[in-house]
Amino acid sequence: MHTIKHILSRYTAWIWALLKPLGVWGVFVVTAMDGSFMGLPVDAVIAGYVYQDRAHFLLYVILASAGSAVGSSALYVIGYKGGEVLLRDRISPGRFEKIRASFDRHEFWALMFPAMLPPPTPFKLFVLAAAIFEMRYSHFLLAIFAGRFVRFLLLALLTIRFGPQFVHFTVELFRQHFHWILVAVAVGLAIWLIIRQIRSKRGSATI
Repeated sequence: MHTIKHILSRYTAWIWALLKPLGVWGVFVVTAMDGSFMGLPVDAVIAGYVYQDRAHFLLYVILASAGSAVGSSALYVIGYKGGEVLLRDRISPGRFEKIRASFDRHEFWALMFPAMLPPPTPFKLFVLAAAIFEMRYSHFLLAIFAGRFVRFLLLALLTIRFGPQFVHFTVELFRQHFHWILVAVAVGLAIWLIIRQIRSKRGSATI
């Protein structure tokens, strides 16, 4: 365990050394790289930037969200040019059909919802799926930006309130109780959609 912590510490220090000359744009670069192929500790990086410069936390949130959307475009191109085989090799046929059905019902939420969640959410699989199921590119970018904005804004606010050490606690919490957290978020989202639909019907009935 001590060896693993030492490796992670050295890895994080190496990333910070690379990002330092980039200034505020380091947030954009690291999230773009993470969105494409490389898995990077984006939450820790964003928390570090926010904690050191709290007055500009919203700028970091916007840059991180935009970087993630732009970086994910690389996977979009792969998926659009024949990524179905790649996706089928990584998930079961049943799960593939469930993802297809979710994109058929509401493609924007099918991508935005995973974009809101931190690891171990298999977000890149949904990015590939969005391209495979021919989601419009502008909607693709907007869904990722919106989902990441919600995630990173919450991260920034919690970092300001509790400090950057909160990131480690949150990551461990999601890893240990990921399925229960996913169920809770899904239930909350379903309740919100139902309430919204009921209000919409009431509004149309009064016209």
